[in-house]
Amino acid sequence: MSTPKLIIANKKYSSWSLRPWLALKVKQIDFIEELSCFDHSTNHAHFWEFSPTKKVPVMVLGEQTVWDSLAILETLAERYPETGLWPNDPQQRAHARSISAEMHSGFPALRGECPMNMNRRPSAVDLSAQAQVDIERIQTLWADCLQRYGGPFLFGEFSIADAMYAPVVNRFEVYAIETRPGTQRYMAAIRELPAWQQWEAAGKAESWVSEVVDI
Repeated sequence: MSTPKLIIANKKYSSWSLRPWLALKVKQIDFIEELSCFDHSTNHAHFWEFSPTKKVPVMVLGEQTVWDSLAILETLAERYPETGLWPNDPQQRAHARSISAEMHSGFPALRGECPMNMNRRPSAVDLSAQAQVDIERIQTLWADCLQRYGGPFLFGEFSIADAMYAPVVNRFEVYAIETRPGTQRYMAAIRELPAWQQWEAAGKAESWVSEVVDI
């Protein structure tokens, strides 16, 4: 079985790249990492060389290319079932898939107003009413999972659901968003992961700075 190659963009900003990278690291799946930096001057035209959508991340498995973070994570779950990327219980797995899909397609206000930035000095920003709705929904969703399945992660053990929501931990932190105690405990569990700390340190060490992201 060929070793996966994961092509990502800058660790400082690329929330979609973080998701499969974190899952691979936490589950100790061997992979090759390839960094392809954002280039706003060309609208990232070089991404066409490896991505059919001109977006990252992309995973290469031999002659097969898989794009989109959730598709990559689903492929990894199929390829490495022993790692428990999805919960074993069918009902829990359906629940995990549902909330992962909600993250994948939802919360546009929070995404747009609070882009992930590993090097941002924590400070509050004025948020729209819709962003506040997004924040409340995420906290309610997390609280429900943690109560049902006992934590410390959304379904007990780290899963794809945690990988999908991991960038929100950075957003809540660096935009100084007021959160519930249960939210704070979950965020601490994510931040305590060695893989999270490795990604965060690398993001902070990057010299490249985007002119279109508020630092």
